[in-house]
Amino acid sequence: MSVKEVLRSHSSVRKYTGEQISKETVIDLIQTAQMAASSHFVQAYSVIWVTDEEKKQKLGELSKNDFQFKTAGASFLFCVDFKRLQMAGQKHGVDIVADSAENLLVGVADVGIFAQNFVIAAEAEGYGICYIGGARNNPTEISELFNLPDYVFPLFAMTIGTPTKRNETKPRLPVGAILHENSYDSAIYNDLLDEYDSIMENYYASRSSNQKVSNWTKQMADFLVEQRRPHIKEFLASKGFSWK
Repeated sequence: MSVKEVLRSHSSVRKYTGEQISKETVIDLIQTAQMAASSHFVQAYSVIWVTDEEKKQKLGELSKNDFQFKTAGASFLFCVDFKRLQMAGQKHGVDIVADSAENLLVGVADVGIFAQNFVIAAEAEGYGICYIGGARNNPTEISELFNLPDYVFPLFAMTIGTPTKRNETKPRLPVGAILHENSYDSAIYNDLLDEYDSIMENYYASRSSNQKVSNWTKQMADFLVEQRRPHIKEFLASKGFSWK
């Protein structure tokens, strides 16, 4: 497939054949991902490849997604990493300033861009993937499990492998709902969100598995009506990021 076709065919995979992915393939995917853009070339990311079965099981339990790890061909933990940058500064007698809201945003952006390069490379090879934000459910315990030092924290986990089946791609928001020309216009949303709700209602009712009656605005209202993972701010401060 072309790059555009790979991007347009993405869907999350949660059950795999169990076929293991070789070290050579993992290294190739990582090297491809490393060519991602990085703010000021800081490359503020690290990846834990979880090959130990006990740690993999524990990561699944802590992220509350254990079923995915059981059949995945490879499992990873993607981390924001300023420890390596701290050590780079020390080589020149400098204490870097990692503890800032700006650097936190830089690290999160770096990991996200790097990870998406990894995903595109994997899907181009015929693999399926699933991002697992549940790694933020128990970040302290996960940090201890993988010996993550100060200035390093888990952003999300990921499973990849040969899918047992391909799920339908979810319809995304209309382009008109996200593309603004010259200035932001919130007046467009009422009609466009009604249109999108209708599309999603049809999708959920007719997809091949896990049919349900729902739409996008209802899901977002239910999801965002309360604070999510309130422990994250305190956890980040414990890792050296207190949002100065």
